Amino acid sequence: MGRIFRFAVLLSFFCAAASAQKPPLLPEKDVAALAQELSGETAKRNLEGITRFHRQRGSQGFHSAAELVAERARAYGLSDVAILQFPADGKIYYGTQRSRPPWDVEFAELWEVKGGAAAIKMASYDAEPVVLAEDSESADVATELVDVGGGTKESDYAGKDVKGKIVLAAAQPGAVQDMAVGKFGAAGIVSYAQNQKTAWWGEDEDLIRWGHLETFSPNKTFGFMVSLKTGRALRDRLAKGEYIQLHATVKAGQHPGFTEVVTATIPGADPKLKDEEIAFSCHLDHQRPGANDNASGCVTILEVARTLQKLIGEGKLTRPARTIRFIWPPEIEGTLTLLNYCQGIPGQVVNTAGTDRFITNVFELNKLYCANFSQRIKAVVHMDMVGGGPVTKSVFHVTRGPMSLPSFVHDVAWAFAEFVNEQSYNFAAGLPAEYPMVAPEGGKEPLLAQDTSYTMGSDHDVYQDSSFKIPAIYLNDWPDRYIHTNFDTAANIDPTKLKRAAFIGAASGYFLASMSIQNLPDVQSLAQHGIDLWKTSMFPRWSSLSPDDVTCMDDFRAQFDWGLRLGLLQFVHDSRKDEKPNGVNRASCAADRQQSNGGDLRYRRKPQPRGPVAVFGSDYVNDRAAAAGVTTPRLLSYEGLWGSGEEYTYEVLNFVDGLLDAQQIRDRVSAEYGPIPLDLVVEYLGTLEKVGVIEQVK
Repeated sequence: MGRIFRFAVLLSFFCAAASAQKPPLLPEKDVAALAQELSGETAKRNLEGITRFHRQRGSQGFHSAAELVAERARAYGLSDVAILQFPADGKIYYGTQRSRPPWDVEFAELWEVKGGAAAIKMASYDAEPVVLAEDSESADVATELVDVGGGTKESDYAGKDVKGKIVLAAAQPGAVQDMAVGKFGAAGIVSYAQNQKTAWWGEDEDLIRWGHLETFSPNKTFGFMVSLKTGRALRDRLAKGEYIQLHATVKAGQHPGFTEVVTATIPGADPKLKDEEIAFSCHLDHQRPGANDNASGCVTILEVARTLQKLIGEGKLTRPARTIRFIWPPEIEGTLTLLNYCQGIPGQVVNTAGTDRFITNVFELNKLYCANFSQRIKAVVHMDMVGGGPVTKSVFHVTRGPMSLPSFVHDVAWAFAEFVNEQSYNFAAGLPAEYPMVAPEGGKEPLLAQDTSYTMGSDHDVYQDSSFKIPAIYLNDWPDRYIHTNFDTAANIDPTKLKRAAFIGAASGYFLASMSIQNLPDVQSLAQHGIDLWKTSMFPRWSSLSPDDVTCMDDFRAQFDWGLRLGLLQFVHDSRKDEKPNGVNRASCAADRQQSNGGDLRYRRKPQPRGPVAVFGSDYVNDRAAAAGVTTPRLLSYEGLWGSGEEYTYEVLNFVDGLLDAQQIRDRVSAEYGPIPLDLVVEYLGTLEKVGVIEQVK
């Protein structure tokens, strides 16, 4: 009896596994072609090439990496391969992004001096570029080292003379420089700051964290990064009263130059749809080696490009109706520059078809390479950290978009991710698996991808900002114990994970590029599944909300559902795309709670500037707050139940549409991130108005 029961259970398990192996959305022959052709090894070989370069913005290292990507794209037969260059001098703005001047390094070393001579080499840029903080300036200083603890508070300097000396600090150099250098006259900084906090934070004392100085600080200086072990040893010696002298030599600095973006395409086949684009994105910059962050994302979209181009050329895949574009920019600032530069700022194109051209006529540039990217791109597959092996402790996420931008594209990506989860688990568990997608040189562990609510921190924030409203599928690893350190190496990267990430991305992007009205039933079913998942994930939060907020959340969910379905109809140009929402009043959420203290004010976003206000190297609001006569908005430091000031401010601006008032915007962000006082939202909207981002609707 027991054996019969166990056999029946086992048989049912195998039958269920076999029946569940049918791939979603795409014909099985397309899935088989992708699974066979995508190569984790090819992606990793390209990754090993990219990680040789210290890829700081606008630097020689970044340009070398860009040339490698462009050369590979040309070799793979892609069209319109180009390295776009946009002037970057610290004065030009691309939307909300103040262009940051390129930064390059000729030489940098830090020595401990004993007996008047250099005795112990503590840091060498040639050996490990990560040891020099980004935006360090030239210096030749031999002086005493002084411990200032964290180094960010005035009390850290009490009773200490740091003028003309080098300070030892636990915080990032950028958080220290204005206090140490600007206020107390220090000559430079040695930092043993740690990387982002995870469960493994501080465990490896040999990690050296990638350091940053503030790009636009008036207090120019240098910063060297050392390991936690070295920092603690120096701190202990100083605590015992030992005199430590260091000699820092730096030849580095900012200079006018260009923000570079590599791009290439696979042209679409449909005359009516080929001007619409599905984009694949990553970010090519970061410290050497920067393997998972983010050489992994960049080589994975390069592998997607190679695979799709090859299979289409061989007739194994039908050329999609829409054009597929690939974009390799520096993080955030490169994407903002690309999406904004069509507004009339001249640029340069190099390495087009293997030759150099300089185009000074902005109209020619736009016609050849722009044609308004922000309007052409209908959806993005963005990859940032997608190859971390078991040693990194990473978890793979398929991240949904913000609640301000409902979209079905996330359900498309999750359908393929669920398929890979199932296939990879079955393979690992010894069950039938037609498509395990295991690389010969990679691991055999199951993927176990997570369907994750919106999180910030990469270029997907730019695409999904209300200026552009481009839904983005965000594939990413988190946590990663080695992020932003010298230990983020190619040895940690799993070719199997690269292959699986490439499959999820390639299948999603290719389906979206080919999608037509005939696919509506299948996608609508997936979208409903996604709506149900969202409702399930949000339901436990209701116990933390007031009755009014619960009512608002339910109403908001209905509006979100309608927005998602409307976006789906618009994507396939269905004639019903202009229908009014059926039974949903966008203004009905807590309409009886209109406030006389600003809750009834409505705003719309101005055409310029475009982009999120918090960007790399500067903050559009903070940079203008003093001139506008306003203090820093309290919302920036607010901590909610499920979000912080960064998330709240991002979504408050995204919900500004000329129709919703401040109370309704408050209700929506409360449903998304937790209850928030109305006056914080009103204050922030008023600040955005004063700095010229939004205007009041009378």
